[in-house]
Amino acid sequence: MRSILRLALIAAVVCQQAFAQAAQPPAGAVETLWNCKDKEGRTVLTNQQHDTVGKECRVVQQQRVTVVPSSKPAAGKSSQNFPKESAADRLGAKDRQRQTLERELQQEEALLTDAKSKLSEQEQIRTGDEKNYARVLERLQPYKDAIEVHSKNIEALKRELANLYR
Repeated sequence: MRSILRLALIAAVVCQQAFAQAAQPPAGAVETLWNCKDKEGRTVLTNQQHDTVGKECRVVQQQRVTVVPSSKPAAGKSSQNFPKESAADRLGAKDRQRQTLERELQQEEALLTDAKSKLSEQEQIRTGDEKNYARVLERLQPYKDAIEVHSKNIEALKRELANLYR
């Protein structure tokens, strides 16, 4: 009787070790995520293949898992080439960013002017089927929305320009 219990205990330990090794994917393994429906119609999301048995499953995500050792430098030691860009490079990058923001601001201001002129043109037009003023407002709403979008874009660009040299 003791030998049977001892064999059962050894088998349980071996199974536990095998399960622990299977649970940790080796380097270069593929991690798969399944979305499964069981017979009762319940949806289960799992990454364990043994959970997909007897269920209607489809692959949701599949990616290769790679383990890369850390390459952090030792504490207290700093690299000789840190920072990697010089002050002149940073200043040049900020200048290019400023130029881009100013160019976008000019474009948005031109688009805002154009949207305002289109709205004023549409306000002058009155068709015969628009006896109800609500229809006029409905027709003008896209033009008002465009003006609002361009105004908000201009505000955001001005904020970015102001924050650029903080």
